[in-house]
Amino acid sequence: MKICVNLRIKLLPFLSFVCASTTNGEQATLLRPAAVFDGQEMQTGWVVLVNGDKIAAAGPAADVPVPADAQTIDLPGQVLMPGMIEGHSHMFLHPYNETSWNDQVTSESLALRTARATVHARKTLEAGFTTARDLGTEGAGYADVGLKQAIEAGIIPGPRLLVAGPAIVATGSYGPKLSTDFDVPQGAQEASGVDEVMRVTREQIGKGADIVKVYADYRWGKEEPSRPTFSQDELNAIVQTARSAGRPTVAHATTPEGMRRAISAGVETIEHGDDGTAEIFRLMKQKSVALCPTVAADDAISRYSGWKKGVDPEPPRISQKRASMQAARAAGVTFAMGGDVGVFTHGENALEMELLVREYGFTPVEVLRQATRGNAAVFHLADRGAIRAGLLADLVAVVGDPTRDISAVRQVRLVMKGGRVLRQP
Repeated sequence: MKICVNLRIKLLPFLSFVCASTTNGEQATLLRPAAVFDGQEMQTGWVVLVNGDKIAAAGPAADVPVPADAQTIDLPGQVLMPGMIEGHSHMFLHPYNETSWNDQVTSESLALRTARATVHARKTLEAGFTTARDLGTEGAGYADVGLKQAIEAGIIPGPRLLVAGPAIVATGSYGPKLSTDFDVPQGAQEASGVDEVMRVTREQIGKGADIVKVYADYRWGKEEPSRPTFSQDELNAIVQTARSAGRPTVAHATTPEGMRRAISAGVETIEHGDDGTAEIFRLMKQKSVALCPTVAADDAISRYSGWKKGVDPEPPRISQKRASMQAARAAGVTFAMGGDVGVFTHGENALEMELLVREYGFTPVEVLRQATRGNAAVFHLADRGAIRAGLLADLVAVVGDPTRDISAVRQVRLVMKGGRVLRQP
C-alpha cells in the first residue's frame, strides 16, 4: 500500500532523527515537489525516488517506476533541490559583535566552544546545507575532527563535514597578539621553514584533517596591512606534502603576492581574494584555481565596525571587494560559494548567496549552481551536488522559486540527508 505524507501535518521538531521511509532506511520514498532544481536547471513535472541513502531515480513522473510499497511525500508549492554545500565555515566561531575573535580564542573554554559548535552544526543543517567545509577551528585544535565524528555516528545532527583542523600559519604572523611578555595560545598552528611546514602538514593530516588550510598572507602587526607570510618554497612544500597524502590545500590570501605564491604552489581554492588584480585572476583561471570570496564576512565586519548600510558611504573594504570581484568575473575565474559563516550567525548561510545576487551581479541560477554542483565539483565531491540516480539523497525542499528569488533558499521545509528526513514542518 502506498502511504502519503502531507507535509502540512505538524510533526516532531526538527532533530528527531525520524526517517521518512522506515527505521531500516530501505523502504523507497517518492518525493513529489512542484518542480526540481537538479543542480543545473529547473525541471517541472519531475519526481525523485529515494532508496536507502541514494537517489534511485529522478525524472518525469511518468518515467519513474515506483515500488508498490513506496512512501510518498508530497511537496506542494515547493522546489526540491540538492542539499547545499557551504564552502567556508568556522563551526567554532560565533559572531564578532557578540564576542571578539581574540576573546573567543583566549577566554572561551574548549568545552564552551564545542557546545556552541554542536548548535552551529544543527543550525547549518536546518538551513539546508547538508555539507560544509570547516576551514579552521581558530584555536580549538582538532575539535572539528571530533565534531565530524559525532555527526557521522549520529550522536548529534549536522552536515557532512570536511575539516581543516587548526590550519597553518607562519610563526609570528597570526594572533592573538597580546603582551610580548607572554606566549598566548594562537588561533592556528605555527610553522617556519620547509622541513617544519612538511612536518606540521603531515601531523595535521594524521590527526584527521581532510583539508590543509594555509595562511599565505596576514597582518604581522595590529594596524598593518596584510603581507605575504610563507615563502614560495614553504608553500610548495605544504601543497606537495598534502597532495601526496591525497589532501587538497586551500589558502587564505588577500594580497596579490600572497595569492600569486599560493596559486603557483598549487592550492585548489583561494579564500577571500580581497585585493586580487586582473593579472592574478588570469593566473587563477589559467591554473584552474577557484575563488571563495566570502562577501558576507566583509559585509558583517564592516557593519560591526559601525557602517550603517544604506545610510553611510560604502567603506573602502567593500568598494575594493566589488572591484576585485568584477576583475575575477572578467577573467572567468570559477567561484565557490562560501560566506565565512561564524563571522556572522550560523544558519544565516544564505546571506552570502543573497549578497552575491543583490550586490555583486550574479544571477540566482549562477549562485544556486555554485552552492550545489559547482561546489561539489571544486571540492571533489562526486557523490553529491546534483539530483540524479546514484548520488547521495541529500535533498532540500524550499517554498518559492530560488531560480528567480534567491531568498527562497531561506524557506526550507524539508531536509533529507542520506535518505533520512531530518526536517519537516
